[in-house]
Amino acid sequence: MVNRLLAHDLLWGMTAQQLPADAPAWAVESLDAGQPVVVRRAVSAPDRIAVGVRGRLREQRFATSMAIAAISRRVAPEELCHVDSARDLPALAALAQLRPVLDAGGWTWGVSGSAGFELASGFAALHEGSDLDLILRTPQLLAREQARELVAMLDAAPCAVDMQLQTPLGAVALREWAGSSHRVLLKNAVEACLVTDPWDPREQAA
Repeated sequence: MVNRLLAHDLLWGMTAQQLPADAPAWAVESLDAGQPVVVRRAVSAPDRIAVGVRGRLREQRFATSMAIAAISRRVAPEELCHVDSARDLPALAALAQLRPVLDAGGWTWGVSGSAGFELASGFAALHEGSDLDLILRTPQLLAREQARELVAMLDAAPCAVDMQLQTPLGAVALREWAGSSHRVLLKNAVEACLVTDPWDPREQAA
Protein backbone atom coordinates (compact mmCIF):
# COMPACT_ATOMS: atom_id res chain seq x y z
CA MET A 1 0.00 0.00 0.00
CA VAL A 2 2.68 2.51 0.98
CA ASN A 3 4.48 2.25 -2.37
CA ARG A 4 1.31 3.18 -4.23
CA LEU A 5 0.36 6.22 -2.18
CA LEU A 6 1.01 9.47 -4.04
CA ALA A 7 0.41 13.15 -3.36
CA HIS A 8 -3.24 14.15 -4.01
CA ASP A 9 -4.57 10.65 -3.31
CA LEU A 10 -7.66 10.72 -1.09
CA LEU A 11 -7.73 8.31 1.83
CA TRP A 12 -10.53 7.12 4.09
CA GLY A 13 -10.16 5.48 7.50
CA MET A 14 -8.71 8.22 9.66
CA THR A 15 -10.91 9.10 12.64
CA ALA A 16 -11.03 12.20 14.81
CA GLN A 17 -9.60 10.12 17.67
CA GLN A 18 -6.39 9.71 15.64
CA LEU A 19 -5.82 13.46 15.39
CA PRO A 20 -3.21 15.10 17.62
CA ALA A 21 -4.43 16.98 20.67
CA ASP A 22 -3.81 20.37 19.08
CA ALA A 23 -6.06 19.68 16.08
CA PRO A 24 -8.69 22.41 15.50
CA ALA A 25 -12.36 21.70 16.14
CA TRP A 26 -13.21 21.96 12.44
CA ALA A 27 -10.76 19.12 11.66
CA VAL A 28 -12.51 16.93 14.23
CA GLU A 29 -15.86 17.79 12.63
CA SER A 30 -14.57 16.95 9.14
CA LEU A 31 -13.41 13.48 10.14
CA ASP A 32 -16.51 12.85 12.24
CA ALA A 33 -18.53 13.58 9.09
CA GLY A 34 -16.66 10.81 7.26
CA GLN A 35 -14.56 13.00 5.01
CA PRO A 36 -11.34 11.66 3.49
CA VAL A 37 -7.89 13.15 3.98
CA VAL A 38 -5.51 14.05 1.15
CA VAL A 39 -1.96 12.75 0.82
CA ARG A 40 0.60 15.56 0.87
CA ARG A 41 4.30 15.76 0.08
CA ALA A 42 6.18 15.46 3.37
CA VAL A 43 8.41 12.96 5.13
CA SER A 44 6.73 10.73 7.70
CA ALA A 45 7.49 7.61 9.72
CA PRO A 46 7.67 4.33 7.74
CA ASP A 47 4.29 3.17 9.03
CA ARG A 48 2.57 6.50 8.46
CA ILE A 49 1.67 8.79 5.54
CA ALA A 50 1.61 12.60 5.56
CA VAL A 51 -1.94 13.87 4.99
CA GLY A 52 -4.02 17.01 5.18
CA VAL A 53 -7.51 17.48 6.62
CA ARG A 54 -9.83 19.87 4.77
CA GLY A 55 -12.40 22.14 6.36
CA ARG A 56 -15.30 24.04 4.80
CA LEU A 57 -13.25 27.22 4.37
CA ARG A 58 -10.27 27.62 2.06
CA GLU A 59 -7.95 28.52 4.93
CA GLN A 60 -8.99 25.45 6.93
CA ARG A 61 -6.21 22.97 6.14
CA PHE A 62 -4.57 20.89 8.87
CA ALA A 63 -1.34 18.98 8.23
CA THR A 64 -0.89 15.73 10.11
CA SER A 65 -0.11 12.07 9.41
CA MET A 66 -2.16 8.90 9.23
CA ALA A 67 -1.33 5.32 10.12
CA ILE A 68 -1.05 3.33 6.89
CA ALA A 69 -2.76 0.40 8.64
CA ALA A 70 -5.86 2.59 9.18
CA ILE A 71 -6.47 3.17 5.45
CA SER A 72 -9.76 1.62 4.38
CA ARG A 73 -10.09 3.15 0.92
CA ARG A 74 -7.95 5.09 -1.55
CA VAL A 75 -8.99 7.14 -4.58
CA ALA A 76 -6.33 8.47 -6.95
CA PRO A 77 -6.88 11.63 -9.05
CA GLU A 78 -6.90 9.54 -12.24
CA GLU A 79 -9.99 7.70 -11.03
CA LEU A 80 -11.97 10.96 -11.00
CA CYS A 81 -11.53 12.04 -14.63
CA HIS A 82 -14.87 10.62 -15.74
CA VAL A 83 -16.95 11.04 -12.59
CA ASP A 84 -20.04 13.12 -13.31
CA SER A 85 -21.78 15.62 -11.05
CA ALA A 86 -25.26 17.11 -11.21
CA ARG A 87 -24.01 20.43 -9.86
CA ASP A 88 -23.85 23.34 -12.33
CA LEU A 89 -20.56 25.08 -11.55
CA PRO A 90 -17.82 26.62 -13.74
CA ALA A 91 -15.14 24.20 -12.47
CA LEU A 92 -17.26 21.19 -13.42
CA ALA A 93 -18.11 22.75 -16.79
CA ALA A 94 -14.37 23.25 -17.37
CA LEU A 95 -13.74 19.60 -16.52
CA ALA A 96 -16.40 18.48 -19.00
CA GLN A 97 -14.86 20.69 -21.69
CA LEU A 98 -11.27 19.55 -21.13
CA ARG A 99 -11.96 15.86 -20.57
CA PRO A 100 -12.24 14.77 -24.24
CA VAL A 101 -9.22 16.85 -25.28
CA LEU A 102 -6.99 15.43 -22.55
CA ASP A 103 -8.23 11.92 -23.24
CA ALA A 104 -7.62 12.31 -26.97
CA GLY A 105 -4.06 13.46 -26.28
CA GLY A 106 -3.31 10.18 -24.55
CA TRP A 107 -2.37 11.93 -21.32
CA THR A 108 -2.45 10.25 -17.91
CA TRP A 109 -4.20 12.95 -15.93
CA GLY A 110 -6.38 13.40 -12.89
CA VAL A 111 -8.57 15.77 -10.88
CA SER A 112 -7.28 17.15 -7.57
CA GLY A 113 -8.12 20.06 -5.28
CA SER A 114 -11.70 20.92 -4.40
CA ALA A 115 -13.14 19.32 -7.54
CA GLY A 116 -11.39 16.03 -6.87
CA PHE A 117 -12.45 16.10 -3.24
CA GLU A 118 -16.09 16.69 -4.15
CA LEU A 119 -16.21 14.12 -6.95
CA ALA A 120 -14.62 11.45 -4.78
CA SER A 121 -16.44 12.07 -1.51
CA GLY A 122 -19.77 13.67 -2.39
CA PHE A 123 -19.10 16.49 0.08
CA ALA A 124 -19.70 19.92 -1.48
CA ALA A 125 -16.32 21.65 -1.78
CA LEU A 126 -16.75 23.73 -4.93
CA HIS A 127 -18.41 27.13 -5.37
CA GLU A 128 -18.96 29.52 -8.27
CA GLY A 129 -15.49 31.03 -7.97
CA SER A 130 -13.57 27.77 -7.57
CA ASP A 131 -10.62 26.99 -9.83
CA LEU A 132 -10.21 23.57 -11.39
CA ASP A 133 -7.07 21.75 -10.23
CA LEU A 134 -5.63 19.00 -12.43
CA ILE A 135 -2.53 16.83 -12.35
CA LEU A 136 -0.62 15.39 -15.29
CA ARG A 137 1.63 12.35 -14.90
CA THR A 138 4.82 13.10 -16.82
CA PRO A 139 7.33 10.28 -16.32
CA GLN A 140 9.37 11.64 -19.24
CA LEU A 141 10.41 15.18 -20.12
CA LEU A 142 7.58 17.37 -21.38
CA ALA A 143 8.83 19.84 -23.97
CA ARG A 144 8.26 23.44 -22.95
CA GLU A 145 6.54 24.18 -26.27
CA GLN A 146 4.12 21.33 -25.55
CA ALA A 147 3.56 22.82 -22.10
CA ARG A 148 2.62 26.13 -23.72
CA GLU A 149 0.11 24.36 -25.95
CA LEU A 150 -1.46 22.78 -22.88
CA VAL A 151 -1.71 26.15 -21.15
CA ALA A 152 -3.48 27.63 -24.18
CA MET A 153 -5.98 24.77 -24.05
CA LEU A 154 -6.60 25.28 -20.32
CA ASP A 155 -7.06 29.01 -20.81
CA ALA A 156 -10.03 28.34 -23.11
CA ALA A 157 -11.96 26.76 -20.21
CA PRO A 158 -14.83 28.61 -18.43
CA CYS A 159 -12.84 29.02 -15.20
CA ALA A 160 -9.24 29.29 -14.08
CA VAL A 161 -7.48 25.93 -14.43
CA ASP A 162 -4.24 25.01 -12.68
CA MET A 163 -2.31 21.92 -13.73
CA GLN A 164 0.57 20.37 -11.84
CA LEU A 165 3.12 18.19 -13.61
CA GLN A 166 3.98 15.08 -11.58
CA THR A 167 7.55 14.15 -12.50
CA PRO A 168 9.46 11.21 -10.95
CA LEU A 169 11.32 13.79 -8.83
CA GLY A 170 8.38 15.87 -7.62
CA ALA A 171 5.84 18.40 -8.86
CA VAL A 172 6.13 21.55 -10.94
CA ALA A 173 3.41 23.96 -12.05
CA LEU A 174 2.60 23.61 -15.73
CA ARG A 175 2.33 27.37 -16.15
CA GLU A 176 5.78 27.85 -14.68
CA TRP A 177 7.31 25.21 -16.95
CA ALA A 178 5.54 26.83 -19.90
CA GLY A 179 6.96 30.23 -18.99
CA SER A 180 10.23 31.87 -19.91
CA SER A 181 12.14 31.46 -16.64
CA HIS A 182 15.30 29.38 -16.95
CA ARG A 183 14.67 27.71 -13.58
CA VAL A 184 11.38 26.48 -12.11
CA LEU A 185 10.25 25.46 -8.62
CA LEU A 186 10.22 21.70 -8.04
CA LYS A 187 8.47 20.41 -4.91
CA ASN A 188 9.20 17.02 -3.40
CA ALA A 189 8.66 15.41 0.01
CA VAL A 190 11.78 17.03 1.47
CA GLU A 191 12.08 20.49 -0.07
CA ALA A 192 11.17 22.94 -2.79
CA CYS A 193 14.11 23.84 -5.00
CA LEU A 194 14.81 25.73 -8.22
CA VAL A 195 15.91 23.52 -11.11
CA THR A 196 16.41 23.88 -14.83
CA ASP A 197 15.16 20.35 -15.59
CA PRO A 198 12.54 18.81 -13.24
CA TRP A 199 13.26 15.38 -14.70
CA ASP A 200 17.03 15.38 -14.10
CA PRO A 201 18.03 13.72 -10.80
CA ARG A 202 21.53 15.18 -11.05
CA GLU A 203 20.17 18.63 -10.23
CA GLN A 204 18.79 17.48 -6.89
CA ALA A 205 21.98 15.63 -6.07
CA ALA A 206 24.06 18.74 -6.66
